[in-house]
Amino acid sequence: MSEILIEIKDGVAKLSLNRPEKLNAFNRSMALELQDQLLVCDEDDSVRAVVLTGVGRAFCSGQDLSEFPTDRLPDFEKVIDETFNPVIRLLKTIRKPVLCAVNGTAAGAGANIALACDIVVAVSSASFIQAFSKIGLIPDCAGTFFLPRLVGLQKATALMMLGDKISAAEAERMGMIYACFEEDEFAEKTAQLAAALTKLPTTALILTRKALLESSTNNLEEQLELEKKFQHKAGHTKDFTEGVSAFLQKRAPVFTGK
Repeated sequence: MSEILIEIKDGVAKLSLNRPEKLNAFNRSMALELQDQLLVCDEDDSVRAVVLTGVGRAFCSGQDLSEFPTDRLPDFEKVIDETFNPVIRLLKTIRKPVLCAVNGTAAGAGANIALACDIVVAVSSASFIQAFSKIGLIPDCAGTFFLPRLVGLQKATALMMLGDKISAAEAERMGMIYACFEEDEFAEKTAQLAAALTKLPTTALILTRKALLESSTNNLEEQLELEKKFQHKAGHTKDFTEGVSAFLQKRAPVFTGK
């Protein structure tokens, strides 16, 4: 059975981590399959948005520790280079917006993969935990990059050192995620957000993501120049022409992502 389920419908590609018996913990094959499916979504012109979620009661419990050898130390550099880092890079370079729908526990690498997505929502029963300190490791999957930018350095440091479990409601309150939905509305609200993303100017969304990433290291002058460069690119899309025409004609725009 595939460890990543993919369903493409109405412009949305839904990718589901599918190891529910292991709380969707990552092994090598699932990580590689996720990379492949993200590349498929990137190349498929019919896909306008990606939803990443999990099957069962967890989103992802992190690395499957049972995959590590028992007679020697794991080759951490190899594991990270071949499995997790490529996933993070793809989430930040794929030419479609990525919505993460956290349907349950998001722990360790699972929490940080979620936070690497463009927009994160969670069901009210979900939780987030930086579980690395519990086993003597440091956060990976770009957690040390994204979490302090979301919640601040002091909060991120405490969450990572202490390994506190954070509820979805608390994650929303502190700005870690975009929204927390009750169980009975989670699927519908997630679908509505995904559908909204498919109707937006895709190129402009991805340029926005790139500009936000660059803002972490740019000074003001560098960011102003980058915005000018990206605005030039956005202004030469068909979606810009359509957006202006729709505004002047007082109608809703019909963006195509071109």
